[in-house]
Amino acid sequence: MSRGLPVLDLEGESREIGLAHGRGAKDRVARNVRTYLQRFRDYGGFSHDEIRRRATEYLRIIEARNPDYAAAMEGIADGSGEDLLDVVAVNVRYEILYSEFSRAGMEQERTPPVLGGCTSFAILPEQTASGHLLVGQNWDWIPQVQGLVVRTRRQGTPASLAFTEAGIAGGKIGLNDAKIALVINGLVSDRDSWARLCTPFHVRCWEILASHTFLRAVSVVREEARACSANFLIAQAGDVPHLVDVEAAPDRVCELQPKGGILAHANHFTDPDAVGIRQPLGEDRASTLFRYDRIHALLRNALAAGRRIELADLEQILRDHEGGALSICRHEDATRPEHYRFATVVSVIIDVDEGVMFLASGNPCTARFERYALTS
Repeated sequence: MSRGLPVLDLEGESREIGLAHGRGAKDRVARNVRTYLQRFRDYGGFSHDEIRRRATEYLRIIEARNPDYAAAMEGIADGSGEDLLDVVAVNVRYEILYSEFSRAGMEQERTPPVLGGCTSFAILPEQTASGHLLVGQNWDWIPQVQGLVVRTRRQGTPASLAFTEAGIAGGKIGLNDAKIALVINGLVSDRDSWARLCTPFHVRCWEILASHTFLRAVSVVREEARACSANFLIAQAGDVPHLVDVEAAPDRVCELQPKGGILAHANHFTDPDAVGIRQPLGEDRASTLFRYDRIHALLRNALAAGRRIELADLEQILRDHEGGALSICRHEDATRPEHYRFATVVSVIIDVDEGVMFLASGNPCTARFERYALTS
């Protein structure tokens, strides 16, 4: 049964947008702050003082490299009544947690737990029944995290429609009215470290969805080194559609092109040697490799006998339970400690040409896909 998600229409300067976000999702922001502070303690053993120290260092980086993002975080803090450094910590939770995932995996005496993963895809118009560019994913993460749909209009940037976590500025999965779309996957490598203090993951997502051109969107990932590894699948609809998957290690990137009109990704580097890293996947190895092979097989099957892929095909793929605990539609494992539990939190299909997003809040096997339009 779908839990639904609130939709916030945000407009104005960055601080105004943040204020509206904080006020409109006050309770959800508070819950995410509490959830992440607890996860930081449970998984990494980090005190609140240590988290605020790291947040302070990242705030300086964000203020210098993207003042608009910093202003939006300040607005979220003021609008929700949460401490600014706690809001910053939520916005850089990727660097804090993925650094720890990497560190745990590199310790020979420890096997890292199964982590939050994602399974993403893109299909070029030549292979879709609508003739539209379609992208999407299952976003697997902490089940208690509170999400939002944000429709944002900020002067000087394209209007955007995106899924985000309450308290995180911008959006991580979505599209804009320049017909650019983004879906993402977490990756780990032996070089990941929050202390590199580069532009954070979620700031890059904001910048991709604020891009007017495909080249600019891809350059957001390419141009500057990263603290932690991540995967960015970026697409743009148009007379000549563009599509690339960027596997980004801290120092190098590997760009993957569609084959047979499709691209799909899970939570591992397909060619770690190309970016000069080792990836400590631990228990996650079986899951990510299975989901990668499974989604490719399902997409190829959907194209069998000269068919083209329809929205209903993609909904069914995202509901797939083949492989049990390894499946694309991931369910919380109640036998594991709470801070090691992950599940599909949101399932998304984006019609980039039409400017709409179909979103199921929770496991798509039980949640209904609902339609959200860039133009309200």
